[in-house]
Amino acid sequence: MKILHLLILLFVTVPLIEIYLLLEVGGMIGAVPTIGLVVLTAVAGAALVRAQGFSMIRQVRGSMEAGEVPAVAIIEGIFLLVAGALLLTPGFLTDAIGFGCLVPPLRRALIVRFIETRIIRPHHPGSPPRHGHVIEGEFKRED
Repeated sequence: MKILHLLILLFVTVPLIEIYLLLEVGGMIGAVPTIGLVVLTAVAGAALVRAQGFSMIRQVRGSMEAGEVPAVAIIEGIFLLVAGALLLTPGFLTDAIGFGCLVPPLRRALIVRFIETRIIRPHHPGSPPRHGHVIEGEFKRED
């Protein structure tokens, strides 16, 4: 059911919020300036995504040439892809989220939190294991 709620949020709630915001801003500053603002944010966002994307590609290549796994850089690239899609979508809410994905400290903080909570799950001593069964045993290392 969790995925159903997410889909409802994405495909029903977000467009309704976007329409409301567009109508409110259009009522305050007029229709033509509102359309201009939406186009301006899309163009500026695309330029920022492009610049940060090229920077990210250089970072990934540098990491790979140094023999390192560019995991964080790849996740940042995914954030940039999402930011680009959000910024090209007409509306102020999606633009705000998209520009938020373009702020490097915020993006890295979100990535670190994601890695800590989803990928690296801390195991506290004395707590039962999360996956599988524990097999007791002894081992001897022979070098």
